[in-house]
Amino acid sequence: MTKAVCPVTDAATGCPFSQKARAFDPFDAPYQTDPADSLRWSREEEPVFYSEKLGYWVVSRYEDVKAVFRDPILFSASIALEKISPAPPEAGEILKSYGYALNRTMVNEDEPDHMQRRRLLMDAFLPANLERQVPMVRRLTRQAIDRFIDKGRANLVADLFWEVPMEVALRFLGVDGDDIAELKSFSVAHTVNTWGRPSRDEQLHVAESVGRFWQASGRILDKMRANPDGQGWMYDSIRQNKLHPDIVTDSYLHSMMMAILVAAHETTAHASANAVKTLLQDGKAWRELVENPGLIPNAVEECLRVAGSAVAWRRIATDDAVVGGVAIPKGGKLLIVQASANHDERAFENPDQLDLYRDNASEHLTFGYGAHQCMGKNIARMEMRIFLEELTRRLPHLRLCDQEFAYVPNTSFRGPKELWVEWDTAQTPEPSPDKARDFPIGPPAKSDIRRRLRVAEAHRGEGNILHLRLEDPEGGALPDWSAGSHIDLFSGPVTRKYSLCGTVEEGGTFRVAILNEPEGRGGSRHFHDSIKPGDILHVAGPRNHFRLDESADDYLLVAGGIGITPILAMADRLKELGKRYVLHYAGRNRAGMAFLDRATRDHGPALHVHAKDEGKRMDLAEIVAGFPRDGKIYACGPDRMLEELDRLTADGPENWLTFENFTATDTTLDPEKEHAFTVHLADSDRDVTVRADQTVLDALTGAGIDVPCDCREGLCGSCEAEVAEGEIDHRDKVLTQSERAAGNRMMTCCSRARRDRLVLRL
Repeated sequence: MTKAVCPVTDAATGCPFSQKARAFDPFDAPYQTDPADSLRWSREEEPVFYSEKLGYWVVSRYEDVKAVFRDPILFSASIALEKISPAPPEAGEILKSYGYALNRTMVNEDEPDHMQRRRLLMDAFLPANLERQVPMVRRLTRQAIDRFIDKGRANLVADLFWEVPMEVALRFLGVDGDDIAELKSFSVAHTVNTWGRPSRDEQLHVAESVGRFWQASGRILDKMRANPDGQGWMYDSIRQNKLHPDIVTDSYLHSMMMAILVAAHETTAHASANAVKTLLQDGKAWRELVENPGLIPNAVEECLRVAGSAVAWRRIATDDAVVGGVAIPKGGKLLIVQASANHDERAFENPDQLDLYRDNASEHLTFGYGAHQCMGKNIARMEMRIFLEELTRRLPHLRLCDQEFAYVPNTSFRGPKELWVEWDTAQTPEPSPDKARDFPIGPPAKSDIRRRLRVAEAHRGEGNILHLRLEDPEGGALPDWSAGSHIDLFSGPVTRKYSLCGTVEEGGTFRVAILNEPEGRGGSRHFHDSIKPGDILHVAGPRNHFRLDESADDYLLVAGGIGITPILAMADRLKELGKRYVLHYAGRNRAGMAFLDRATRDHGPALHVHAKDEGKRMDLAEIVAGFPRDGKIYACGPDRMLEELDRLTADGPENWLTFENFTATDTTLDPEKEHAFTVHLADSDRDVTVRADQTVLDALTGAGIDVPCDCREGLCGSCEAEVAEGEIDHRDKVLTQSERAAGNRMMTCCSRARRDRLVLRL
């Protein structure tokens, strides 16, 4: 990487830094047009760099952004609402004339004040309480669509997405109809004032609008105080002000009245416009939602990931810190770019591809993470789902008009100023409100994220193994996948997980191999007996909980029986990369070993076959003893093989062994034998009670905490949580002995606390 000559010696500049870092300007066209793409170079080359033009450290990778979010003490949110472009003195005088005194809000206050207030004011945002808002949002959405549905053309920003979220936000706050119109005209000024780069004249105009916004908010707040029985979040806050005046202060109420309106309105409006624009530009994605509205919740998450409205937040280091291996000095300001993190290939497979079936779409960072994660995330989800459900049902033939998209220039929020769409009114279906579909509040249910695929090939091969090749019924290419990935296969009442094992030449389709296991639970037998070419199956994924770390020099691959499927894909990848690897493959008899011919053809020099019928048993102790400790071991196979490998590598370096198990653990809870306990969430400073008849995962979900989950059988590792304190009752089949002994990770779908308390980094 070419380095520039450092013009100064101040450590805060991060010198030496690259030419690309010096050239970065978030107000230039590349960032304003596509912030994620404009930082692709950063994710690949310089994930944490100092921007000379901005005066901020820019953080672009997923894990680094998440690490900053999860430590609100070291990385203070106090500058989140600081003007990024200094205002002229005249603007300050204008604001002063209106008595403007925006104080700390939940967006930019530090601990412990932030969480003390948040705990008192968050009840209205819990999923169970938000359900009451659904009919109101649905009614407002229908009324807005009714006003333009017969015209054949509309600007969805002005006609739907700007109007309805504002109305919803005001009604949620408890603002009555007489005051709604006044507040509607002010909110956009706050965004430009804080995160934009307006000219001097624009700054003065914005200051006038912000000042009037402040005064109007104060008048309406005073009016609310006179009505102690009023309903809405601001009324709840006023009542908490009377009970806890030292925590929910008078100035805090006024500041939140203004700030939450902006947060609830503009981010949702922009996110909704971005989502419909993204779906219509794809075309196929829109048609899939029309045909399968059950995909809408996950489509919302995927659109928030691909084109979310919250692009970046700001933090300031309260002490010397390290982010992504880069030293950040005390007082260093950070621009943490969620839009870039959401396109990080280390976190998301094929991150630039819109995939409505992406299993971890809800792990995006558009809502932030940790203590400052957006409280209104589930309101935004609810509104966006209703928008998409109503539009796909009532205007299924919606299409984009030919137009140039323009955005309000700022660092942190993004959405088109206009979104023109059109449709043939003759094709508009008859209104069918009875067919509307509501969705549970919260992240999408994994069971709804299923592809319809056709069985292109189905044949039985060696060892009583059914080989399937699956394709898109419409002829489209299926997503790329990485070594170690699997899919969930659904057929009738049966669901099973199978590793993908195709070759690069078969790109665009999925291939799996299913061993008929007579002693199993009957799933494999069902697939063997019922599946034939031409059948339509439902598939979830691909997912990868068995990811190959490509950073080592040496690899030991160990497969037992049908465990060869993910291991063979890893061997293919390592060969492609030119890495040193050895492949040990064990089976009962050579004739029944799946893919042996291909393994021999493609990996002959690295392959060692251990066929029991030939007297060639695999000596794991000898194999492990000769393998370098700075290498990586990957294994998949029967429990006994994995347990032996786990024992043999227990004293090795961290992450020396990674394995995948294909038999689940029994996760059924017997309340008579369990005990309740408390989980303290360190990153959110909250306590959640886990009942004796409840998993940690279910308790967290009920409290509005988003936790990824897949198998719910302690098998895949997707629901893993970091444990900061407490003794874990491990019940999974994911962690190695050494990982369990470390006591810092658990699978929330099945593992529990041995005593009365656990502290999780959530």
